[in-house]
Amino acid sequence: MGRAVFSSFETWCNMFPKKKTHRKNFLWVGLSPFTLESTVHIHPTAVIEPGAKLGAEVTVGPFAYIANDTSLGPGCCIGPHVTIHPYTILESACCVHAGAVIGDLPQDLAFKGDISFVKVGARTTLREGVTVHRGSGADTSTVVGEDCFLMANSHVGHNAVLGNRVIMANGALVGGYAEIGDRAFISGNCMIHQFTRVGRLAMLAGGAAAQKDIPPFCMTQSSATSILTGLNVVGLRRAGFSSTERQQLKAAFKLLFCSGLLVSTAVERLEASGPSAHVQELCDFIKASKRGVSKAFKSKTRPSDHLSDQPKPLNETRLALSRAFHAQNSDEASPEQVRPLDSSGE
Repeated sequence: MGRAVFSSFETWCNMFPKKKTHRKNFLWVGLSPFTLESTVHIHPTAVIEPGAKLGAEVTVGPFAYIANDTSLGPGCCIGPHVTIHPYTILESACCVHAGAVIGDLPQDLAFKGDISFVKVGARTTLREGVTVHRGSGADTSTVVGEDCFLMANSHVGHNAVLGNRVIMANGALVGGYAEIGDRAFISGNCMIHQFTRVGRLAMLAGGAAAQKDIPPFCMTQSSATSILTGLNVVGLRRAGFSSTERQQLKAAFKLLFCSGLLVSTAVERLEASGPSAHVQELCDFIKASKRGVSKAFKSKTRPSDHLSDQPKPLNETRLALSRAFHAQNSDEASPEQVRPLDSSGE
């Protein structure tokens, strides 16, 4: 197919015999026609129902199932044992790996069987075991943006919306109606509650949970719920944010989450100061929140304590016990002359 991004799939495609057609017409499997735009490569064991639309240079692997009322854009690669349910739309050059299930019914007791959709943007990769469920209400959609990368066993719930270039690591879960901003990074085994929003360029650390909104450009604490630790500095650098822009966001973060002010008051002060476009984006996200915004982590000890090479000072009780011990076991030194035990007790 001539695309470097699909080099591994090209190798895989050449491992099995293909059925080809050069007719802009129909290819028949048994008695079931499906629409073809141009040359396609389909494994003999794949099942494609009538009404499915396959664009040019689409590849379908062994035992894949493509239902009716689906649309696969040009250059899509469908791996072995993939299931694509009705009302699923894959734009051009999407790559779906083994065992993924796209467009199944929403896990919602309120679902009444209405027609709804899954829409996956161009050049998105869905790795092994990924599940994306279609919308719950009539004519609603679950949307995955362009150039996204959903790693193995991640899940996107009904009516969720993922922006462009979103990355979800293995086992990450996005609940129904959640909104994920462009270039957000959701680490392994993260859990995002339904209706929760994650802002642009935010990063959830491994195992984190989000029950409240995660503001743009921020980072959460690992294995914690709705706790911010600071800015996603690495992500900002990779996105081309200048040092000045990062410093402006850092100052805004401190005022919003570390000053002791109400967040609403801090937002008013920031907006009154004539903020930069990125700081204004942060303020707008917070003002639009319906579930509330996550809070910053507050340590009970100074951040530098665990980095210091100096022993921690002994409290008065331990110091008195240390002097008494040495006084009883020394014939020459008085308690005042005895050097107290260090913090390790040695």
